[in-house]
Formats: sequence, structure tokens, C-alpha cells
Amino acid sequence: MRLGIISALAEEQLGLVEAMRGPSKLIHGMRDYWTGTLWEIDAVCVLSRIGKVAAAMTATTLVEKFGVTHILFTGVAGAGDKTVQVGDIVVAEALVQHDMDASPLFPRFEVPLTGLTHFQPDQQLSLRLSRAAHEFLERDFLDAISEGERQAFRLAQPRVHRGLVASGDQFMNDRVRLEALNAAMPGLVAVEMEGAAVAQVCYELGVPCAVIRTVSDNANENAATDFMRFVKSVAAQYAFHITRRVCRDLLEYPLQPSRVSAGT
Repeated sequence: MRLGIISALAEEQLGLVEAMRGPSKLIHGMRDYWTGTLWEIDAVCVLSRIGKVAAAMTATTLVEKFGVTHILFTGVAGAGDKTVQVGDIVVAEALVQHDMDASPLFPRFEVPLTGLTHFQPDQQLSLRLSRAAHEFLERDFLDAISEGERQAFRLAQPRVHRGLVASGDQFMNDRVRLEALNAAMPGLVAVEMEGAAVAQVCYELGVPCAVIRTVSDNANENAATDFMRFVKSVAAQYAFHITRRVCRDLLEYPLQPSRVSAGT
């Protein structure tokens, strides 16, 4: 197993490269790929930058040039539903590109010539992520996030959600647009800018993937408030501790070979 770990921002991956044993950097396609061992798991860490094209290129390179066998995308997202709060964790069960619309040639949200609107991440890896997220909140959360940051962002009792994640090349800060997406996509739990592109690449290349997001905002007019502070002091800690738990779990209980699911 070789695990590729992608984040869009440097702050979202804070600490992972430092935790690597025997790290080695290779610059390719204007990106720094760090190879090494993370908690005894062969891994490659890289920043994709923001947006679907950037994420797709990075995921493809991880597979084609670095030979990763599984991909994990970590980062932040906006809440896709009123029941999802800042500080909650979302593990994707399906991913869709909310700005894909080639109608009337193809149905809205369908990726042309694939017949698919939703791409499904690997069930085994997603279950491991979900379990690691629950264990983080139960065992690591109070130590990982300072009391000051918990109070500043009102992180009282964060929860783990599993469901639909929508990706698009737009920072979502429009309540009306978000409500329209909710109406069009039942079960939406988060909105972000990369996950569905990575899921499509992994589906087409036959590589299992999973997407986990820390909810940084409510995807409304106040979405940019203290965004970078949250990413550095909260989301980065979530990603570090959850990834550590996942790697240790994978070392003890290796994944069984699985067929990449197409979605719907």
C-alpha cells in the first residue's frame, strides 16, 4: 500500500510532512511531493492548490508518477445543511460536481460521456476514516484544540456526518445558492472545491479514495470570517490526528482489495 494524501492548502496539511520518517521532496508540475513513511505507512503528501482542475492534476500525478494505491483528501468545507455545524467532520459517501451543467445535452450534474452524476469513494477506507474521526473527537479533541479556540469557534460537541459532498470552482458564500443546491441535492452535507474531481480521477484510474472535511463555515455571507485562523488552529489539528489514527489502523488491519465503485 502507498497512501497519497492531498490537501488544497499548506495549512490543512500542517505537521504531516514533519511527522514523516525519511522524507524526500520531488518537485513536479509546480508542486512539492513529499515521500516517506507516516506512522509506518508508505505515503506521499502533496498540496493540490485550490479547485477541481488543480486537484485532478494532482491526483493523476500521484497515481501515474508516484504509484500510490489509495488516495485520501483532507481539508475544510462549508456546511451543506443546517444540521451541520462549524467544527463538525464530514466523511463523503458520494461526491458530485455542483457546477457541472451540460444540459440540455446531458442531465444537470452528469459528467458528460460517463453517465454519472455521483462518484462514490471507497467504502472500506471511508469507514476507517469515519471510525478515526469518532475516536479523535472522543479521545483527542480536548487536548488537540485549545480551550481558547474551542470558545472562539463555539466548538462544544462536534459530530461526524456521512453523506453527499458537492464540489465546484466557487467559494460558497451565498445562502440563496446553498439553499438551491439543497433542494437539488437531497442529503447534501458539505460544499467544497476539489473532492468530486479527485473522486472522478480515482474512478477512471481504478484507485480507491476517500474524502474527509472539517466544516469551517456555514457557506453563507460570513464564510470568510476568521477562515485562515480556523484552518491553522482547528482543521490542521483534526487532519493530523485523524490521519495518524487512520495510518495506525491500516498498519494493524490492512485493507482488503476492493473494486472501485462507479456511483450513480
